[in-house]
Amino acid sequence: MTTEEVLPKQFMPYAPKKGEDYMSKRQLAHFRLILESIKQDLMNDIKRTVHTMQDEATVFADPNDRASQETDIAIELRNRDRERKLIRKIDDTIAKIDSKEYGYCSACGIEIGIKRLEARPTASLCIDCKTLEELRERQVAK
Repeated sequence: MTTEEVLPKQFMPYAPKKGEDYMSKRQLAHFRLILESIKQDLMNDIKRTVHTMQDEATVFADPNDRASQETDIAIELRNRDRERKLIRKIDDTIAKIDSKEYGYCSACGIEIGIKRLEARPTASLCIDCKTLEELRERQVAK
């Protein structure tokens, strides 16, 4: 998947200027805009779901129809809970931008990299530390 496919459609991949420092004001503003856009889209989805669930609160006489509706609602709520957690992670990431800690690995301190951050703007680990974390998780899960 290319960066163009991952980024929200209105954002172009960041092209650093020659000699530009890593996580310059311009770069931080770029990522803040992406994060705020993703957050706004998620908030709109949550509002839409609430309104839809209120409008579709139908009582079915048939137990199968009712079970199907309850399953649909449970899946929708699980998805919204995931989105709520992502919103919290976005808020934490924006706080890192404010404190000038954004873009650096929280485990080893090296630069995460612009392309990785565009693919996953909430990334807090460099690719090497993330790979190690995933390997550890797989070993524990066995």
